[in-house]
This record gives sequence, structure tokens and C-alpha cells, in this order.
Amino acid sequence: MQTTREKASLLSYARWYPQLPVLAGQYRRSRPVPHIFLTEFFSDEIARSACAEFPAVDTVAWTHWQHHNENKHGMTKRELFPPLLGAIADELNSPEFVEWLSDLTGIPHLLADTSLEGGGLHQSGRGGFLNVHTDFTHHHYHRNWRRRVNLILYLNEGWQSGWGGDIELWDERMRQCVAKYPPLLNQVLIFNTDERSFHGFPDPLSCPDGVSRKSLALYYYTTDPQADRDTRSTNYRARPSDGLRQSALIWLDRQAVHFYSRAKARFGFSDEFASKLLALISGKKDRGKP
Repeated sequence: MQTTREKASLLSYARWYPQLPVLAGQYRRSRPVPHIFLTEFFSDEIARSACAEFPAVDTVAWTHWQHHNENKHGMTKRELFPPLLGAIADELNSPEFVEWLSDLTGIPHLLADTSLEGGGLHQSGRGGFLNVHTDFTHHHYHRNWRRRVNLILYLNEGWQSGWGGDIELWDERMRQCVAKYPPLLNQVLIFNTDERSFHGFPDPLSCPDGVSRKSLALYYYTTDPQADRDTRSTNYRARPSDGLRQSALIWLDRQAVHFYSRAKARFGFSDEFASKLLALISGKKDRGKP
């Protein structure tokens, strides 16, 4: 018999809880960092409906991250999400799911970030990319929150492999891609995020005009009194094939992001301000559409 919680949930805990011992072992053994890639995460009906209601980038609700190290769009304001996508975000930030996630990752006392700082809805159209990087290490507005786990739910029905967009996980010395996964509908990547967790989709997408690579990203934290003393902003890195000029541009843009990240934490800049500032620094005036 289903519990009240199970009936009210979008996610089938009756399915995912019994698998925890096996999944947790897979998670901790995976390389280059502890991670797991899960298929058919929600029901097919929920996933297709969420994909269908994913909003286009044609409103001021979207932040446009367009600088040398990335070309994508994000929406972090939960109150602006369509109904089902909002309910999915709430589910993945619920106490029951966070407990399941702690058991999966072996990281106790995980905290959900209901403000979706840096996360939320993401999409990139033709030409979009995200250079390989490690993530910022602490929450910009909770100085004692250390970032520990990323969850990315992909919502791309009919995505073709020739369009690119696979998320790549690189070794900590940035010598090679160790694992890569396609951004297909209803598939989830969960991974530890720290100074070794290099990931991204660095090659520009070749999907048709009017098609975009869509995802929902959730980040989880633990409290750490030392978090404020050991802070790092997003750390973009060049690949061995990038060459000297591209490597230098990646480094220069990384410094701009680092400067902004520190200013954001200190002065409380908005993401809308950030997108304009980084576009100005990088000389990218056209935001474009996916």
C-alpha cells in the first residue's frame, strides 16, 4: 500500500529506495569523481509533460550567460517556473529526496537550496556550450554553506547524438575525458562537486535552429564553518586540444568570473547584472535565442 507521501510524490520512492544499496556502491566507485547516471528517473508521463512546458527564452525571466567560457541561458526564480517544472524542483528539494540523496552519496546532512542559486532551468541553443570547469565552492548568500552535490535532470525529447551536448567528466589534471553522458529526456546525472569535479559540454551544439538543450539543475550543500575561508569561484580550464590562444582566453575570462563572484558575494549583485557585466567584459553584445 502506498503511503500518503508516496501518493503525493512525483518521484517513485517505492522504486528508488530499494535500489539504494546497489546504487550507492556504484556511485562511490565511479570515476573520475563519485557519480551516477540514472535513466527513467520520473515516470514517462511526467518527463514528457515537463519537457512540453519548458519555457522558451523570450521573456525577461531568463538570465543570459554569454561570455568566452559559456553560452547558455538560465532561470533561477522558482516562482516563474511553469507548474510541473516548479513541482519537480520542489520534489528534488524536499526532505525525503534529500535524505535519499544523502544515502546515495554517503554525505550526511545535505541541505537543499530552495533559492536555486546558479541552478534552476538551463538551456542552450545552436552554438551553445559550457567549457570544462569545476563549480563555485560555497553559496554566495550563505557563507557557511559548502557545495557538495550536483543533480542535473535532462529534458530533451528526440535529441540526436550528432547535435553534441554530451556532458563530459574530466580527470583532475585535465588530460582526458573519463566519462560522458547524453542529455536525453528523463535522465539524471548526480555527482560530487569539488575542486576535482571537472565537467562541461565544451563543443558548440549543432542542433537545428529552434531546438535547445534543456535541463533542470539542483545543487546541495553542507554547513561548514571553514567554507568562507576556502572559497573558489567557477574554475574554467582548457583542454589539451585547445591551443595557446584559446587557453589564454579561457584563463582571462575565468579571472573576470572570479572577480564578479567575489563582488556578488560581497555586494549582492543579481544574476541579471552579472550576465550584462560578463557580456560586456567578453565583448558579446548579442544575447541571441536558442
